[in-house]
Amino acid sequence: MFNSLSEKLEAAFKNLKGQARINELNIANTVKDIRRALVDADVNYKIAKEFTDRVKDKALGEKVLTAVSPGQQMVKIVQDELTELMGGTESDFNINGNPAIILIAGLQGSGKTTFSGKLANYLKTKKGKSPLLVAADIYRPAAIDQLEVLGGQIDVPVYSERENKDAVSIAQNAIKEARSKNKNVIIIDTAGRLAVDEVMMTEVANIRSAVSPQEILFVVDSMTGQDAVNTAKAFNDRLDFSGVVLTKLDGDTRGGAALSIKYTVNKPIKFASSGEKMDTLDVFYPDRMAQRILGMGDIVSLVEKAQEQFDEAEARKLEKKIRKNQFDFEDFKTQLQQIKKMGNLKDLMGMIPGVGKQIKDLDVNDDAFKGIEAMINSMTLEERRNPDIISPSRKTRIARGSGKDIAELNAFLKQFEQMKSMMKMMNKMPMGRMPGLMGKR
Repeated sequence: MFNSLSEKLEAAFKNLKGQARINELNIANTVKDIRRALVDADVNYKIAKEFTDRVKDKALGEKVLTAVSPGQQMVKIVQDELTELMGGTESDFNINGNPAIILIAGLQGSGKTTFSGKLANYLKTKKGKSPLLVAADIYRPAAIDQLEVLGGQIDVPVYSERENKDAVSIAQNAIKEARSKNKNVIIIDTAGRLAVDEVMMTEVANIRSAVSPQEILFVVDSMTGQDAVNTAKAFNDRLDFSGVVLTKLDGDTRGGAALSIKYTVNKPIKFASSGEKMDTLDVFYPDRMAQRILGMGDIVSLVEKAQEQFDEAEARKLEKKIRKNQFDFEDFKTQLQQIKKMGNLKDLMGMIPGVGKQIKDLDVNDDAFKGIEAMINSMTLEERRNPDIISPSRKTRIARGSGKDIAELNAFLKQFEQMKSMMKMMNKMPMGRMPGLMGKR
């Protein structure tokens, strides 16, 4: 996520490395490099210029704190300005109404249908809502089929009228259906369109007028950069949408869309989406995104994701077992399964400060735990609960059953014992309790 931009900004800050104080010359050099990094990320030059002018003014007006180096101070100034550029604070999402109506619009191929499914899943699992998905894309072949497949994955009904070619009447009929079935949120997936296509733009504007949605979300492919921002402006002129969704953040994202869109249309970014899985949708936090762009990670989001998956009562049981050195392979397998539920493994690792840069070129597969799980699954229940009984003959059977060799199994068993010891030691420390693994406190 934003790897190229992060690297260039890091290089810009090196101008100040070893400097005893901020002065006009080193600020000017740093600011020039920051501006170049933003333009290379497909941020509009005017926006990049205004951004760096503000950074320069702040930097020249700052007194360097004794405990902070000039480089660190410049990073903090840029972080604050990036946060402000992307909206400052997270934005409210209005789902009040009976039913609440959410209209999804955007370009062809921007990821609207996938996002509609993710949003339905988010509202169902995290907000306790009962959503209805509406297939109002009457042009794209298999659009209805795609939405029905996604709806089936998350157990959310989909309203469609395959023979009806009037998107407005489909949306209106869907509202009646929602009320009859006690659905309190309607998500209308409209056809992808070009901003210059007058007929299509009129259609989505007519849907808006007919259903009066609480939220109109414009979906942006974050890989398209400045083009997406220009399109957003054209859409906003017709629709006056309430918020923006950034999709495909797991791709080769340059950053232009994320950094420019709030400035251009003065509408907040409300959600960030990455990957195809239905649970990979996050509320957009400008401050956290700024931290990630600057290579600081996002430990708050990581802890929140962990806490969503870990049951507090179970965590307390686990803590007792660790204290007594009774942590076994059954517990370990449960922990692995919960980590997998948190989302894309590489993305999670990128939230840890300093790790994102180290793994940017690594191919971190979501199947990374498969080998470990195979070895654990090849054990009997007794072996999983009592690792000490695993004898050489048992090792041979476990290795054969998991498709691994004895050396790999021995290495895993050794690592497990080391981990047990470390967990026991950490648990003895008053502040050494890991969030998520040890439960919320």
